[in-house]
Amino acid sequence: MALSIHTNYSALITQSSLSKTNSALGTNQQRLSTGFRINSAADDAAGLQIATRLNAQSRGMDVAMRNTSDAVSLLQTAEGAFNEMTDIVQRMKDLATQAANDTNSDEDRTALQAEFDELQAELVNIRDNTKYAGENLFAAGGKFLAPMTFQIGASSTEQLSLDVSTEVGDLTTAITGLAAETLDDAANSATAMDSLEDALDDIGALRAQFGANINRLNHTANNLANMRDNTEMAKGRIMDADFARESANMTKNSMLMQSGISMLRQAGQMPGMVMSLLG
Repeated sequence: MALSIHTNYSALITQSSLSKTNSALGTNQQRLSTGFRINSAADDAAGLQIATRLNAQSRGMDVAMRNTSDAVSLLQTAEGAFNEMTDIVQRMKDLATQAANDTNSDEDRTALQAEFDELQAELVNIRDNTKYAGENLFAAGGKFLAPMTFQIGASSTEQLSLDVSTEVGDLTTAITGLAAETLDDAANSATAMDSLEDALDDIGALRAQFGANINRLNHTANNLANMRDNTEMAKGRIMDADFARESANMTKNSMLMQSGISMLRQAGQMPGMVMSLLG
């Protein structure tokens, strides 16, 4: 290397090296302070794009999990109401079966009819006043009187459709019709038994549909949790800083900065050495 007053080659090389080391040290410090390997698109453009897509998918699955839990709560509310209806209709059938026996006196049948009527009124009350989040479920305009769609995934195609409007309408008709049933003699009591049997079938069919969909939604939630966890792990491998590596690199670059500054000081003395040749 030639000695020159105008061009201090050693100083230029050292300054260039220091600039690179300082940039690398700044990157190490930024990653350690934020916890992210990628803090701007310049750090890893392709990685940022992939991580952004993974993050959108993960957040969508988080919301879908909440949607699924809400759907389960809605269906469990409805199924709980039908469970109570089942108990009531079974008791009404017991009363009708008892009234169909001619060992009963008129006074006995009057007492049986009184309980029967109160139970039928409670069926109507449950139908009209079962709500979820303030919304009617079975009364006029209720949620289950029209097809329902539950968003159970991060994409628009991941939906669960449920339509029990016809079945709920049939049950409503059956419950209303029970008000006309009387237990004043054996023949009418036997007719009431048949009507109650039909009502039990209607309730059982609805409970089966709700139960099947609740089970499906629980499996959906489990699968969403699995997918979300693995998506988060994939995103983390791209975005998250490796603290051990960055700490080691920061120590290395700090040492390089110190040695570079020392070398730059020595390189600055080179022109003076040239002047010594002229002495």
